[in-house]
Amino acid sequence: MDTLLQAVVDATKTTLPASVDASISVLIGNRPATAAYSGQLALDLDETQYERGHGPCLHAATTGEPVEIADARNDTRWPDYTARAVERGSLSSLSVPLPMEGLHAGLNVYATEARAIDEDTRTAAGEFARAAAVSISNMHAYQTARDIADNLEVAMQSRSVIDQAKGILMERHKLTADQAFQFLVHASQGTNKKLRDVADHLVSTGEVL
Repeated sequence: MDTLLQAVVDATKTTLPASVDASISVLIGNRPATAAYSGQLALDLDETQYERGHGPCLHAATTGEPVEIADARNDTRWPDYTARAVERGSLSSLSVPLPMEGLHAGLNVYATEARAIDEDTRTAAGEFARAAAVSISNMHAYQTARDIADNLEVAMQSRSVIDQAKGILMERHKLTADQAFQFLVHASQGTNKKLRDVADHLVSTGEVL
């Protein structure tokens, strides 16, 4: 995913007609981070917004609304941020939300000239934002599937060892399956250990904790 997102911001920088830097901001929980950037200007202005807790890229990512600054010298919405943008040489910008379900992110374009964002730039930025959204959504879906598979594997392993421990107790003490399970639950509560650990200890050593 890192390679794909880097390709998106690099293509944004080289394709748009104005002199720009680009970045992709992603919110992980409430913590923003820059996933990819084409130059130091984009990274610096992203991080300026993260430090202050507001700015065009955060607004676009969290609200789903595109944000354009035509001239940072005259924009009054985030004066502490725009002052920094002017100082760093970015006079106009565009932040476009990435259309994703359950995730908040945005593509940011920082231009060195005022009023550098025209209709062609808006259209192209929207296309690049959709490409980035597909990349992130696919990776998120893949990671979610991996997490589910890992959890299922752990659950199956736990069930297997618990079933083995129940079998030992049933044979040793002539218990029913339910009685053997309750025996393990009681041992788990009495020792303040996980049920799986109690069962694993019995299967491995033959001893009940």
